[in-house]
Amino acid sequence: QATLDPGDEVIVLAPYWVSYPEMVKLAGAEPVIVTADESTDFLVPADKIRAAVTDKTRALIINSPSNPTGCVYDRSALQAIADLAVEKDFFVIADEIYEQIVYEGAEFACFATLDGDLADRVVIVSGLSKSYAMTGWRVGYAVGPKSLIGAMSKLQSQSTSNICSIAQKAAVAALQSDPAIVAPMVKAFARRRELIVRLLDGIPHVTCYKPKGAFYVFPKMNAYYGKSKGDRVIAGSMDLSGYLLDEALVATVPGAAFGSDANIRLSYALSDADIERGIERIAKALGELS
Repeated sequence: QATLDPGDEVIVLAPYWVSYPEMVKLAGAEPVIVTADESTDFLVPADKIRAAVTDKTRALIINSPSNPTGCVYDRSALQAIADLAVEKDFFVIADEIYEQIVYEGAEFACFATLDGDLADRVVIVSGLSKSYAMTGWRVGYAVGPKSLIGAMSKLQSQSTSNICSIAQKAAVAALQSDPAIVAPMVKAFARRRELIVRLLDGIPHVTCYKPKGAFYVFPKMNAYYGKSKGDRVIAGSMDLSGYLLDEALVATVPGAAFGSDANIRLSYALSDADIERGIERIAKALGELS
């Protein structure tokens, strides 16, 4: 709302976090979805973004590391997007909330550190609830041009006002702590990532991209679409997630919510034992479809 006018277009890279398109619509603008899939490790190349740019393009939203896929854009890929933003004169809203949860072989690059005239066209949005396991104490922040942050503050003060003092104290403690305290958690996530990807890949007709960051997997499940159990037909990810909840007692999020109906999202922010039990139940439920 602080950056957009009615009729503006915002490029949203898909799979996306579920709220992005609706946030754009709430501001009176139009989301333009640019998609990627497993064939490119869920990364949208700059040339594909270029094809979506029009004279109405005002901004682009990118989330790296990504929820739901766990893909991570490397510095060169981000630089190509930054160069395009400068050339075509649009904002980049970079959601970097998973910046500290990156695995071996990948490297997080902050969009604001890229080369070029970016100071007035990049907004970094992030928070502490993921990297510091503060899931119940939601504390977010934004870094960007002073004029834009000022406009955002005016809107925020009239909507949610401020976060509770307990969460603010927790945020201060997190920011003052040694960043190394996150390492054991990331190491545990890396182990669970290996486990859940291996188990999912062991299910017939399921393929799972190995995430490079965050703590989600986004397996491709569409081989089971069109199958049924009794009178229950699985037509897409919404049906499949509902079926797995009822039959396997496992909660997943349908990929349609993220702009990719072929997939579903699972979190591995839980114990190894729960991961094993959950995937075993999923495999059993899928095996009962015909």
